[in-house]
Amino acid sequence: MKSDIDVLVCEVGLRDGIQGIDQFFPTDKKKAWIRAEAAAGVREIEVCSFVPPSVSGQFVDAAEIVADALEVDGLTVSTLVPNLRGAQRAFETGVNKISFVLSISESHNQANVRCSREQSLDQFRQIAELRDSTPENRKVRLGVGLATALGCTIEGQIDPGEIVRIAEQALKHGADELAVSDTVGYANPTQVRDAYRLLRRNLGDDVLLSSHFHDTRGLGLANVHAALDEGVRQFDASLAGLGGCPFAPGASGNIVMDDLVFMLEAMGLKTGVDIDALVAVREIVAAGLPNEPLLGAIAKAGVPKGFAAANVAA
Repeated sequence: MKSDIDVLVCEVGLRDGIQGIDQFFPTDKKKAWIRAEAAAGVREIEVCSFVPPSVSGQFVDAAEIVADALEVDGLTVSTLVPNLRGAQRAFETGVNKISFVLSISESHNQANVRCSREQSLDQFRQIAELRDSTPENRKVRLGVGLATALGCTIEGQIDPGEIVRIAEQALKHGADELAVSDTVGYANPTQVRDAYRLLRRNLGDDVLLSSHFHDTRGLGLANVHAALDEGVRQFDASLAGLGGCPFAPGASGNIVMDDLVFMLEAMGLKTGVDIDALVAVREIVAAGLPNEPLLGAIAKAGVPKGFAAANVAA
């Protein structure tokens, strides 16, 4: 992480936020969203997913979106892939980072990517080998999103030992970082603290751990605070709280990026993001998705009188 910030916030709205929306989000609006958020100070954006159109039609323009995003100075351009074929397509674009999704829940993995966890791990091993064997790919970071790590709508509670086992295998195969993902919004702060403590005891302090929380039951920011207490300094979020999960009926989206940035800055943690400029980006989203509800407290109520962001106060 760059020394001028304390916490890295990563925008996932362009992937997780829109993947389940039927109305196509226009390509020009996606490009404008990326550029506007980068100008506001967001340093990492997950811009798309490399999946077949039959899975989600939102990403038929994935290669074009990556190419445009790579022109933005200082931006880490990330994409999600569910399998080797998706990774091959992602490598071809020159993307900076690839996030591979793998569910801790066997049932969720079967439903989400149509294979077992062991098959997913083997595909990730092949992805890492492809990265390491190709000179132009060696600079690409590989992350593994540990989906349903904190609960599953199909299986319910998750065995913490399975989180450790899958995490260890992912690292063995070449993962550079691991994201603990509350995919369906089941987690609570105590559970979050316990999960990160368990991972640290088993994986050591040098492994980069990040968080991906959904706000289904209103505990998203509380879970961020718990993760901060355990030393996590990298968080996914979605502008206006877009997103959801097809296997969590009624689930709300990811934690709201604008609210996350406000909370962190209010706590004195520098994110490098200008809150006012970030909130203004919502106009682009509203124009491209006029029928989608845009969530968020800061966009509605504004920052408190006398508020000084850590970026400014420092």
